[in-house]
Amino acid sequence: MIFIEIPTEQTTAATDVLLFLVAMWAGWITCRAGKQHNPKKGRIWAWAFGLLAFAAITGAVAHGFQMSARLNYILWQPLNLALGLTVSLFIVGVAYDLTRGNLPGFVLPLLIASGTMFYLVTLFFPGTFLVFILYEAVAMFFSLVVYLVLSIRRRLQGALLMATGILITIIAAVIQAIEAIHFTCIWEFDHNGLFHLVQLVGLLVLVMGLRMDLLTGTREKGRGSRV
Repeated sequence: MIFIEIPTEQTTAATDVLLFLVAMWAGWITCRAGKQHNPKKGRIWAWAFGLLAFAAITGAVAHGFQMSARLNYILWQPLNLALGLTVSLFIVGVAYDLTRGNLPGFVLPLLIASGTMFYLVTLFFPGTFLVFILYEAVAMFFSLVVYLVLSIRRRLQGALLMATGILITIIAAVIQAIEAIHFTCIWEFDHNGLFHLVQLVGLLVLVMGLRMDLLTGTREKGRGSRV
């Protein structure tokens, strides 16, 4: 395959690779940190980060190589599904903290179904990222409120860091929605490349807070859904 010649697509692909590496690291460190106190919570977040990593590396291929429109469309199908499921698993993780580990059994399949539904919606509105932005925005605002409340009530170690990471992610989503963004800082970037860079910062801050809770939090309770 031949690398694409459009500068902004090159930087979008490169930042997607960076996002892939950080998401893989986040999944590994989260799973490792959760082993002692809360392996169930660690697995939930590890799956979320793993799906994000898959979406990022698939996006790097879709943006970074010359290919037919049909092949590019095919690549976006598993990518969109992975993005939808990433957000779903993210909400599962938030719900797990909100319920203090007593997650009702219907939550996981319900949210996986909603992530799949998001993918089906993209089939009716192809070629636009707006659907994902709206889906992500609802999830992120809900998560932001939850972690701010948990931080104020001091019910969760690292909640303030997690809320900060989510806020940065929301800012990244706003940036991604502004298609007019275009600037040069050594390399040329558009709204997609900048979105990835800001999202990287949000992901790192989120993982710092998550790791703090997993290392110092209470052990998981025996009830709730199995992941």
